[in-house]
Amino acid sequence: MEKRQLFFGTGNAKKLDEIGQILGDRFAIKSFRDLAQPLEVEETENTLEGNARLKALAFFEHTGLSCFADDTGLE
Repeated sequence: MEKRQLFFGTGNAKKLDEIGQILGDRFAIKSFRDLAQPLEVEETENTLEGNARLKALAFFEHTGLSCFADDTGLE
């Protein structure tokens, strides 16, 4: 059975490793390093949650994968 792919919108390798440890081998975690073209999202919201939401939506539109993102803190 093929693993479900998730996209984690972070540039932080430590956070990426931590999420991989938490989720184990149930998911294939994709990240910025897997993108053919870089994607920058302007952080225009007033909260960490708002900026993380903007990023996750942009990454979903770009990759078609279920996404989550961070902004200073993980949301």
